Amino acid sequence: MSAPRVAVIAPPWFELPPSAYGGIESMCADLVNRLVARGNDVVLVGVGRNGTAAEFRSTSDHPCPDRIGHSVPDVVHAAALPAILDDLDVDVVHDHSFAGPLLARGRAVPTVVTAHNVVTGDVGRYYRLLDGSVHLVAISDAQRRLAPDLDWAATVHNAIDVGAFPFRREKEDFALFLGRAAACKGIPEAVAAAAEAGLPLRIAAKCRAPDEQEYFEHEVKPLLGPGVEWLGEVGREEKLDLLTAARCLLFPIRWDEPFGMVMVEAMACGTPVVASRRGSVPEVVAHGETGFVCDDHESLVAALGRVGELSPDRCRAEAVRRFDVDLMAARYEDVYCEAVAGSRPVAGNPPVVRAEAVSERDT
Repeated sequence: MSAPRVAVIAPPWFELPPSAYGGIESMCADLVNRLVARGNDVVLVGVGRNGTAAEFRSTSDHPCPDRIGHSVPDVVHAAALPAILDDLDVDVVHDHSFAGPLLARGRAVPTVVTAHNVVTGDVGRYYRLLDGSVHLVAISDAQRRLAPDLDWAATVHNAIDVGAFPFRREKEDFALFLGRAAACKGIPEAVAAAAEAGLPLRIAAKCRAPDEQEYFEHEVKPLLGPGVEWLGEVGREEKLDLLTAARCLLFPIRWDEPFGMVMVEAMACGTPVVASRRGSVPEVVAHGETGFVCDDHESLVAALGRVGELSPDRCRAEAVRRFDVDLMAARYEDVYCEAVAGSRPVAGNPPVVRAEAVSERDT
């Protein structure tokens, strides 16, 4: 069949591509650019201005990065979708927002939804209530295992444009933490491990939201001092400089991270990853090859002393082989075609039986 015309719905928080923090937005921007480059007809629905190669429709002139997680911007973004989609004549909708999939039930065209969240608790219940109305895609097998009863259509790893990331073999004498100021990200654990290993640590972290600022004041600021440098949120160029120069990325997460794009970004720069065995980490990091997957504080410390044994070339090669955007785009093309060719979920219909070919290729 010919390639379907696709509407890609981005979240309402950042313009695409984002200038600094914004993992989902970076992934969406890379995806739509590569889909267009592969000859697909793509319309991006987002906020603010368009920095991608796709045709663009905006639900608002004003991104709201300081309101991430607030329900009102997400719901308003979703409420604007029907009028926009009615004018687009698309064959499939690919939704990366949270509230948008609520409108999929009864839609004349199929909706593919990428779950970017941990699918437990109320979030898992939300996706269960969408069963039969969307084609749900996991971003890792680890995420999928948390809710095996969900009606998954496929697993498609997030990816990056590896060629847009600089590569460097010679590293400097510091470890890098890159993420946001939140308990689940493990900044105190990173500080403790780096200190015991005798390795300076640089912390580049988003700290805009009130809860992030409170966490920084109470939990992170007291840890700063000799050997521990706080950089705050950094722009893309500074992020790339840090990723290429660091001896390793330190990723001691305290939650079941669904994917963790920063791990792939580090590998693309030839920088190994030292991370806790949580969520998708063992699925992304090849232990002893592109980094070390650690079970406790002692193994984190030991791994920091061994990262010099790992090959930057191997890290880059694995990023190209497993996590380049062209592979992600091809897999989503398969998902779109499956959704368009299959029975379209509508209210009252049982869940569609979906092929698992994409997830089998992802292992």
